[in-house]
Amino acid sequence: MLVTFKCPDFTTKAIDKNNKIIDFNLYKNTKNKNILLFFWPLDFTYICPSEILALNNRYNEFKKKNTKIFGISIDSIYTHIAWKNTPINKGGIGKIKFTILSDLNRKIQKIYKIKNKKLYNSLRTTFIIDTNKIIRHESTNDLQIGRNIDELLRIIDAINFNYKTKMICPAQWNNKKEGIKETHKSISNFLRKNHKNI
Repeated sequence: MLVTFKCPDFTTKAIDKNNKIIDFNLYKNTKNKNILLFFWPLDFTYICPSEILALNNRYNEFKKKNTKIFGISIDSIYTHIAWKNTPINKGGIGKIKFTILSDLNRKIQKIYKIKNKKLYNSLRTTFIIDTNKIIRHESTNDLQIGRNIDELLRIIDAINFNYKTKMICPAQWNNKKEGIKETHKSISNFLRKNHKNI
């Protein structure tokens, strides 16, 4: 688990939104931004395109929350291009708005400690990293279970709320609900008013 630690930096080949091959460095491309870094097992699989398209459908919501999205798998940049060029109704991902990265030598999955030891690809893992490059959230699903993208948006809201107000976010918090201070009085007042509706 890497939560609370500074995220490891890396440089790798990537495909930008225009299918241009670029040299991508995590730190240089994310100054003063939150980062959603997600790993998927392999291109041309079954759950993965649904997750990528769900993220792409919410791209502007992440952008409004000062968050950049980057996806990564062990596939080559050329496989990524082929997948993007495959029609969605044929299992492809089409034109997506965020950069996808190649971890062909598997070094990035190693430093982020999310290697699938049975298949030697990555697990279905998501990292949310704040503007100071601190990992604030890490979650891993088994290969058969897709991610909830709306929950990732909620977590980013919580990170931004905590950063702005210095208040913390109780169970079931969303950006329409109140936070609490790190005091006994604050949690007591919150529970008195909300314990039946949590």
